[in-house]
Amino acid sequence: MKKDIHPDYHEITVITTDGKSFKTNSTWGKAGDTMRLEIDPKSHPAWTGIHRLVDSGGQLAKFNKKFQGLGLKKQ
Repeated sequence: MKKDIHPDYHEITVITTDGKSFKTNSTWGKAGDTMRLEIDPKSHPAWTGIHRLVDSGGQLAKFNKKFQGLGLKKQ
């Protein structure tokens, strides 16, 4: 393998949406960093069956503004 081309593999702490935490190894961030999850298996619609819209970066607002004149009712 080539030297110095692979990211650093270190231990981080992951905090789930319900506040529980665990340690894992990752290439994300720096050693000792904390990753806070916004969506995990306890809150993701694919596992819970409860669907809610998450407006990431204003995409939902942009869509609603673009298509507001189509006569669709908001729920």
